[in-house]
Parts: sequence; C-alpha cells; structure tokens
Amino acid sequence: MIHLLLFSLIAGIAASLLAVPLHKNGLGEEKESNSDYRAAAVISTAIVIALGTAVFYYTTNLDQHWSSVWVLLLAAAILGAILDGGVFRKGKIAAAAIAVLAGIYILSAPLLNANTKFKAVEMDQQVEIEAFDETQTPASVPPKFARNKMKKAFGQVPNTSYYDLGHLQIQKVKDDYVYIAPVEFSGFFKWWNGKTTPGYFRMSATDSADNPKFIASEMTYTETSYFNKQVDRHMRLQFPELIFYGDVQLEIDDEGNPHYIRSYGKFISARNGFDVKGIVMTDPMTGKVEKFALADIPDYIDGAVSPEAVSLQNSYFGKYVHGFWNSFVGKKDVKLPSDEGTEANVSPIFDENGHMYYFTDFTSPKEGVDSMLGYALTDGRTGKATYYTGDLEESYMDSQGALQIIEKKFIEKKWSGEMPVLYNFYGEASWLTPVLDSNGFLQNYFIVSAANPEISVFGNSPNDALKLYKTALQRGGSSVDGSSGAEEVKAAITVKRVYKERAGDFTIVSVKAEDGRNFLISSETIPEAVYIQEDDKLSIMYIETGELFLPVKELTNLSIAD
Repeated sequence: MIHLLLFSLIAGIAASLLAVPLHKNGLGEEKESNSDYRAAAVISTAIVIALGTAVFYYTTNLDQHWSSVWVLLLAAAILGAILDGGVFRKGKIAAAAIAVLAGIYILSAPLLNANTKFKAVEMDQQVEIEAFDETQTPASVPPKFARNKMKKAFGQVPNTSYYDLGHLQIQKVKDDYVYIAPVEFSGFFKWWNGKTTPGYFRMSATDSADNPKFIASEMTYTETSYFNKQVDRHMRLQFPELIFYGDVQLEIDDEGNPHYIRSYGKFISARNGFDVKGIVMTDPMTGKVEKFALADIPDYIDGAVSPEAVSLQNSYFGKYVHGFWNSFVGKKDVKLPSDEGTEANVSPIFDENGHMYYFTDFTSPKEGVDSMLGYALTDGRTGKATYYTGDLEESYMDSQGALQIIEKKFIEKKWSGEMPVLYNFYGEASWLTPVLDSNGFLQNYFIVSAANPEISVFGNSPNDALKLYKTALQRGGSSVDGSSGAEEVKAAITVKRVYKERAGDFTIVSVKAEDGRNFLISSETIPEAVYIQEDDKLSIMYIETGELFLPVKELTNLSIAD
C-alpha cells in the first residue's frame, strides 16, 4: 500500500508541474501571480491527481510501472504547453514531445514486435503424440457436468445463502485427477457479514458417478472478497510492479490445503505481449505471499502457466509465423487456435505420468473449412509447447467438425458435445468427447477418428467407448496399434471364463482361454459372440497387439456350429 501511495504522489507531482502554469505571464492569468499562489496551485493539483491516480490503480490492479502513466503525463504536458509561457512553455512542449514519442512506441509495439512474439513462443514440432495407454482412464468428465453436480451438492455448505460456487479448476492431487471449485461470496454484504469462506468442493475428473465432496478449509483472501482481502489485489499490493496475466486459480496441495496462484511475466516489448516467468502464490487464510520462478514452483502445482497465457501464446504462434501484416493480408501458413477449450479456449489434459498439458487444435483461417492443421500441447508447469502436425498424408478433422458429427448423431435428442480432446488411440488420431443433454447432464462418451470420420462409437464410459472403438477400427481396416506389422493369428481355444458387459448398443465379450490368454470380442463385429459360454471351443482370428486383451477379428464357435 505504501508503494501505491508513493507512486501516486510522484505521478501527481510530475503531472501537476507539467499542467499548472509556472510563468508569471502564463496564459489564463489576468494579473501577475505571486509565488505563493503558484505553489498552492501546484500542491492542490498534485493532491487531486495523486488521489485520482491512487483510486485508479487500486481499483484496476494495474501494474505500477512508470510506462503505465504516459497518457497522464502526455495530457498534463499538452495542457501545460497551452497555458504556460516563456521558458516553461518550451520545456513543457519538449516534455509533451517526449510523451508523444513514448506513446507512439507503446501503441506501435503490436505492429513491430510480431516476429519477436513468434520467436518467444516458437514450438518444437513432431508428427504425432504417443499412443494412449488403454489401462488408464482419461480425465474426461466435462467441467459443465461437474459444475452442475457441485451446485446440486451445495447444501453441504454452512450458511449456504452467503455463498456461490467459484471457478472450476482441474488438477492432480496425489494419484487422483479431480475438479476443485472454491466457495465464494455472493455479494458485498455477505462478505461484510461472513468475512471468510468455509472451503471448497472436490470431485473426480475421471469418474462421472463420483459425488462432489465439500472440504472445510476457511479462506479469508478470495476472489470475491473486497478491498485488501480480494486475493488478486492482495497480490498486487505485495508486488506492485509485476506483470500479471490471467485470473487467479485455486490449487490444492497433497494434504488438501488450498493455495491461490497467479502467473506473472514480462512484456515482449513496450507494454505489449506477455512471456510467463513464474507464479505468485497466496495462502488464502493467512495472506502469506510467495513468488516462484517457473523452475522453482512446488511439485503439487499443475497449472503454473495460466490458461489465458497459453491461449495468448497459441495466438502468437498461429498468427505471426510470417509477421504482423501477413496475419491480415495473404495469411500464408497462418493457423487459428480453436475456441472449443474449456478454460480460456484451451483444455487441460494429463499424460500417463500425471503431468498436465493444455491442448489446442489449430484450423484454417478460411471460413467453412473444418480441417485441422495441427495441434499443440503446452506444459502446464513450464509453458514449453510442442506442435504436432499429424500425418501429413491424411487430412484430420478439427474439434468443430467432431462436435458437428455429435450434433447430427443425436439431433433428435438435442445432445451436444463438450471438451473435445485429440488422443492417439491404437495408433489412430481420434477425438474423445463427452456428450451432454440439454440440461448439462452426461449421457455418454463419443470417439471418432480424425482421419476417418465414418469410424465412430459411443459408450457409457471412456473405457467402454475404447473397447468398442478398437473393434470399429478393425472393421474399418485400421491397425489397432498403428503399425502395419500387427500380425493376424489363428488359434483354437477352449473358454475357461467369459464375461459380458453392455457398452452402448453392443455387448463386449471378454474371454479367458484355458491356456491363460485373454481375448476381447464385440457383438458389433461378431454378433454371435453373445452366445459364448464356458467350455465352448472356439476357432478365432485375432490381432497380436501384445496387449492384455487381444482383439478378435473373426470367430467360429465349434461347440454350436452346424
């Protein structure tokens, strides 16, 4: 707070000296003014400007850097050059000229630093991401559905009428992928009476059947508190000159303690562009504030780089590949990042090691084209991004195209997709999308091939859909491990155990043979698989993928064959 007052006072004095006439014959004076009059005018003007400046910076949380006051100093210098006379006018004309040059430099930065922005975010390039491990469950519960369930569980919160549900955030806590949402104040008077919020909600991001749990953990510094208790203002008062970008986010450590974080960085040039450098973290109960460079952030922080910063970096990478003017004229090699993400147009996903990345697909700037030009994964802890071109011999459908297929598939039910994410399933670039009804409730999971949209399935869970997708790929002529070396093998087996489960419109039959091998059969591919029983003798053709459950392509049940 002291820095804000000192900064405002210095700005007020500088602006006052520029604006108030100091020459005894300055324009606007009817008679010669004595020095006391001029001093009083300077002091009173400085106080008024300083108060206005303090109020402006306090309410907006703008960084208190000298470059942010150039408009104020320019206006004051121009006013002083008009009203003053003699040598003071010449000095103020010079000051106005300097302020004009500073303004030109700041305002023209977007025209001049496009190449620098691109170099700052230039991505490594690869062809395709690694294949997804089918023994894992993707974090695919859509945030809209999770938020609906949390709202319905809001009765767990003490003094419910005081609070609303805050911003939803996905992260990994120990070995679980979860959604976190703080309980926030519902208005000024509720904050005035309540002073602290009671805690936050937690819900699985992989199991749609999980029910939200309210975790009691009092918080004083929150997004919806007021004055110095508002957490982003509290951060600003502690670090007045830092450049922040993106909203504050709630992160939970492995003991369940909440922490608010916000990304900081530096401008690319002048006051334009942003390059993330680290985070500021606040304890929401005590108000303790710590600053961490990206290399030093605590292990439990997943989203050190804000989704807003990632979205901005994606726009730089897509637009400025050949400079500023090419992004408007010609648009050679320009790529537009998708706006289908769940957080600031990007979607958080996790790899098999529990590391979080932000996913974005890129499409053509040409209207009416739903072909994907590539996709990017940005490390949530370091900001380092990789751009994947996909198989250049094939044309991949973008996220909007996947959503349109879902809309047409369930047009009578008026269901829609949310949070499409591209995975490498069995060597096939594929869109996995949760499907919601008009009330925001989860109905199923839809998988469609990005290169072959005619190959699509849906199931009650991601793993159910994956099992169906494997057989659909076989039926469509694709290799389930992405390699032409996957061998087709004939075998004669005797059924030791059999398990059948419903997945969408079909039945998945799991068979354990007496020799210990496991096989997977879908009634969509082989309808008579539903008749398989223990002790049946089968003649099968399967794909030797090396997986625990080997996909069966052809089957003859010798025990019931005519």
